[in-house]
Amino acid sequence: MSRRSGILEFAVLGLLRESPMHGYELRKRLNTSLGVFRAFSYGTLYPCLKTLVANGWLIEESGPGPADAPAAPLGGRRAKIVYRLTAEGKEHFEDLLAQTGPDAYEDETFAARFAFFGQTSRDVRMRVLEGRRSRLEERLEKMRLSFARTRERLDDYTLELQRHGMESVEREVRWLNELIESERAGRDQRRSGPESAAQQDTSGETGGLPRHRDSTRPDPSDDTAM
Repeated sequence: MSRRSGILEFAVLGLLRESPMHGYELRKRLNTSLGVFRAFSYGTLYPCLKTLVANGWLIEESGPGPADAPAAPLGGRRAKIVYRLTAEGKEHFEDLLAQTGPDAYEDETFAARFAFFGQTSRDVRMRVLEGRRSRLEERLEKMRLSFARTRERLDDYTLELQRHGMESVEREVRWLNELIESERAGRDQRRSGPESAAQQDTSGETGGLPRHRDSTRPDPSDDTAM
């Protein structure tokens, strides 16, 4: 399985864990909620759904088509099929959520993982965030070394493009630092007991987002921030 296919399967399972959906509804959610899937077609989604059904992670049920769905092709039943997560599918998705290996830190994978942080345990969120930050810090160091070596040979526009790339990575590192700090603060509040937690803003097991002072935080699905 390619990395792209694996990310799509992960996202589909995550969305269907929230509620059963038609293929059309799934495509809309993938496009609007998960920026990494801004451009993909039914020709990509439906083979993925068929694979998940064949693996026993989804089942197909008949149901009314979504009100805003386009007309189904003549003789087709796609708009009438509802996809529902099975118990095995839920268990498989939870196994995927718990994975914190290097793949979780890559650009596209991290964006999809971050979209489901609300369903992810705090410890796993911390490992993914710290791994992503470490990966970006390594990338930033390489970019700075390359910039220092080549700046004398590049024209002004190429230099500006390189500066823009470094600034994008630096911005995401700052954003990750805020997230990690917030996650740690929430964990410390739980350990210190209810009396201390009542005096501070608490974040539950599935909520550790910082309160941003501005709107400059990067979109994890934005390629320019990676």
